[in-house]
Amino acid sequence: MKLPTDPAQNLAALIRCPSVTPAEGGALRTLEDMLRPLGFSVERPVFSEAGTPDIENLYARRSGNGPHLMFAGHTDVVPVGDEAAWTHPPFAAEIANGEMYGRGAVDMKGGIACFIAAVARHIDKNGGPKGSVSLLITGDEEGPAINGTVKLLEWAADKGEKWDASIVGEPTNPDALGDMIKIGRRGSLSGSVIVNGRQGHAAYPQLADNPVRGLMSLVDALLHPVFDEGTKDFQPTNLEVTSIDVGNLATNVIPAKATATFNIRFNDTWDAETIQAEIHNRLDQAAGRKKYRPGKKTPVDYELVWRDRPSHVFLTRDEKLIDTLSKSVVAVIGRTPALSTSGGTSDARFIKDYCPVVEFGLVGKTMHMVDERVAVADLETLTGIYERFIEDWFGQGLT
Repeated sequence: MKLPTDPAQNLAALIRCPSVTPAEGGALRTLEDMLRPLGFSVERPVFSEAGTPDIENLYARRSGNGPHLMFAGHTDVVPVGDEAAWTHPPFAAEIANGEMYGRGAVDMKGGIACFIAAVARHIDKNGGPKGSVSLLITGDEEGPAINGTVKLLEWAADKGEKWDASIVGEPTNPDALGDMIKIGRRGSLSGSVIVNGRQGHAAYPQLADNPVRGLMSLVDALLHPVFDEGTKDFQPTNLEVTSIDVGNLATNVIPAKATATFNIRFNDTWDAETIQAEIHNRLDQAAGRKKYRPGKKTPVDYELVWRDRPSHVFLTRDEKLIDTLSKSVVAVIGRTPALSTSGGTSDARFIKDYCPVVEFGLVGKTMHMVDERVAVADLETLTGIYERFIEDWFGQGLT
């Protein structure tokens, strides 16, 4: 039986599976067909939670004596948008001018395709690594992330699985392959500030309490002063107001309520609890200020609602994992990757509770865009990096 050693063929097969979250689309079945000939045992558990779609996931393991490496990723993809705007059909995996087009090409079916090709080549040449390799693949990374990696990790851990290190194959490189390895991520927290006022006529403000005025004070306190100046490993904490709304279409009516929604990305100066406390403190102090509400005797009447679950800040310090991957990049392409904690969140925020984790994959320039695509040459190069990493990381044993 032919082994899946060609990353371009692997990726084409995956792109042709329309696995837009939450649909499995045949992607996990395709992975299973690739992995079983390599000696992997494969399980595809489905997780559920009220109010969210059921999600099928995949856990595959090839067991051996020695350390255990996990590769993590997702086969679900974002919607294609305007399909007519695509140069090539989004699920056809067509190649033009040396690039393969398709939704998920870089985010992140391409990373999965390359890792499988790397494992297949290593097995073909060496008979298998000196240890265990597993793939932890979810179908819920682009969705609410409730029935995916979190539950898959818990499920595997309950079965006795333990890992020594993990690579997440997200497209970490901003411009060229080898630019960047992610060794951590800032925390992320979202919330809404709701100010209650009193509706009235715009010509008679003394009879009303304009919540927009109160909200201006609170938003000002969220934005100034800065939360910190950054740390050795992380850029400064940053809060962005992403929406302000009063639900009012009339121009001569003072609204009854005003809401501002925000997201804050915080560094290791804070944790979720301390950053929440800081925001509460800022809002409480601002609520009593009169700058935008002259003549008002009562503080701003507001409530703060936290949204979703916070993502916690983390930094990986595993020298063996980071050094081996960095040297693999240098060996294959001659470029020393930057070690970064920039960008958004990923499923690494869940994996870090089980083992050291880094992220490294393809170039992310076209992810989530119309005409998402990847250079076929990059698929071959990333496969070479992963293969070199597998050889060297297992060759060192546990230190």
